[in-house]
Amino acid sequence: MSLPPLRFDPILKPRAWGGARLQRFGRKFDASETIGESWDLADLPAMINLGRSAIAGGPLNGLLLHDLIQRDPAAVLGAVATMTTSFPLLVKLLDARHNLSVQVHPDAAYAERHPEASIKNEAWFVLEADTDAVIYRGINPSLSAKEFQEIARSSGPILEHLIRIPVHRGDCIRLPSGICHALGAGVLVAEVQTPSDTTFRVWDWDRNDPARPLHLDQAMACMRFGAAQDDGMTAITRLDDIPAVETPGCRRRRLCLTPDFGIDYVEFDPGSHAITIGSTPLVLLATEGTGSVVDASHNEIRINGGDTALIPASCDQPRLRAESMISLLQIDLPPRPGIMIA
Repeated sequence: MSLPPLRFDPILKPRAWGGARLQRFGRKFDASETIGESWDLADLPAMINLGRSAIAGGPLNGLLLHDLIQRDPAAVLGAVATMTTSFPLLVKLLDARHNLSVQVHPDAAYAERHPEASIKNEAWFVLEADTDAVIYRGINPSLSAKEFQEIARSSGPILEHLIRIPVHRGDCIRLPSGICHALGAGVLVAEVQTPSDTTFRVWDWDRNDPARPLHLDQAMACMRFGAAQDDGMTAITRLDDIPAVETPGCRRRRLCLTPDFGIDYVEFDPGSHAITIGSTPLVLLATEGTGSVVDASHNEIRINGGDTALIPASCDQPRLRAESMISLLQIDLPPRPGIMIA
């Protein structure tokens, strides 16, 4: 079965740290709401509330992505269908009007010991950042696990022991499981991650919200310290520092490569461009500009800045029609992802 290009209804998530900026990316909600996350491609376990995307428009309108995969796994997933019956990525936008909690996600060893927890490897691409905006990634290497735990338990100054990184539009931050991190106020990012909703809060900016408990014991069981935080891969990539690989009408920059996904930043000039599909599906997240994706049967979806499209592995001759210069995050799945589904 050949499948058309797909878009999904955004799943909006209110958050204590959210704001209203996602309205500028076409998300519709009341101005009084503080929306922190827009889940734009999701296929999480059924026990997670509002964790599965529904197709928006076209011949499959309203069908859950999960149900489409159950119907014909290979048509959606291609080579990955032999390894999973769910989509192995979660793609979303995050609007941090205020600081997110200092947090960590389970690593493989923790998830193996605790089946209720799920690995979460992720990366952020900065779409907007206020002047002097920062993120926090990692702990001062000179601080031991014991020292960090004592500071956290005594409500000490955790923030001064985190590595603070100024960020700007176009920065890509890689966040493997086990790395302590926080998204700072005034930053709006696209997030690509393995499909998990397991987060352990270490510190929450003294919000003291009973609905947002801390999880220090769980965090300490999987958090990396010292030299263990360096896995030999680039932690942050700045778009302006990457030379572009140019082909006619297109410029491509590699932002991030992990065992679970790769992210390229691609700019297309106005016009029609072939989209190459390999043995696995492709995700496109528009960061700027306007266009559409169309297949050989003339099934077409519109994409504007902030929109996410899924090109199934079976999509027949997909093409991008750029009405103006359009920039996209092209998110690839390796044939054998390193970490599988939650």
